Amino acid sequence: MNDHATDPATEAFVAHRDLLFTVAYEMLGSAADAEDVLQEAWLRWVKVDLEQVRDQRSYLVRIATRQALNRLRTLKRRKEAYVGPWLPEPLLTAPDVAEDVELSENLSLALMFVLETLSPTERAVFVLREVFDIGYDDIAAAIDKSPAAARQIAHRARRHVDARRPRTPVSQQEARAALDSFQQALVTGDLQGLLDVLAPDVVFVSDGGGLRLAALRPVVGADKVLRYMAGSVAKAGGAFTSEPTSVNGNPGLVLRLDGVIDGVLTFRVENARVAGLYYVRNPEKLTRVESETPLTSR
Repeated sequence: MNDHATDPATEAFVAHRDLLFTVAYEMLGSAADAEDVLQEAWLRWVKVDLEQVRDQRSYLVRIATRQALNRLRTLKRRKEAYVGPWLPEPLLTAPDVAEDVELSENLSLALMFVLETLSPTERAVFVLREVFDIGYDDIAAAIDKSPAAARQIAHRARRHVDARRPRTPVSQQEARAALDSFQQALVTGDLQGLLDVLAPDVVFVSDGGGLRLAALRPVVGADKVLRYMAGSVAKAGGAFTSEPTSVNGNPGLVLRLDGVIDGVLTFRVENARVAGLYYVRNPEKLTRVESETPLTSR
């Protein structure tokens, strides 16, 4: 490789690296797979004649999208054999991600859990259009379809996601207030307090990946969720502590059992109550919660 200070290909790639990682992660839900996509994208980028590239950002996103799509199809087969629900890998993020309201909403584990129900191509188109505002011509080039087909896929994916995502956006302050109430009730063992903060039809999704105990399917309803959580704490038999943090740009909790990370809990809040709980316990997905991962839509 040429000197980094003078090599235009390297400079362009480094300048857009965080964006490319974010695109790949949003499509795959896995930091390790996103890193692999970046490696593959780099190997293709260094072979490109830069004089023929009009827009380096769009071109790099196109390369990364193609590699992510290939990996997403493989990952989809892997997920079909996964034990229990598959949740994205939670990432510890800096305050600037939370300040980007659209990005933090799209990176939430709640929305990314919904994206799992899309086909690989639908997910790629939705992510490029809705999260990164990529034009239809560039999307079409990335997925090897016509711009008209890309528009159709985007419309179908948006309709599918809108039917499953929260109806009303929630501010960071509202989400944090609900989380604080939940955490206070959790720490003090106030079961009535927990019941008060949970929506009646709350959904609890846990991901142990077959490596840690977790519910094999979502638990629905405040009473059932409360019983499941109380039973899990009793079975664990140790001292639980919770620490507020920023996960994928949204308020979350890192839960520790006798000082060791047990899992990461994130929330979907509607009407000032917790409507969704997403608990990642799979230890293979807990490697990115102690140092920040830079994410960006720009």
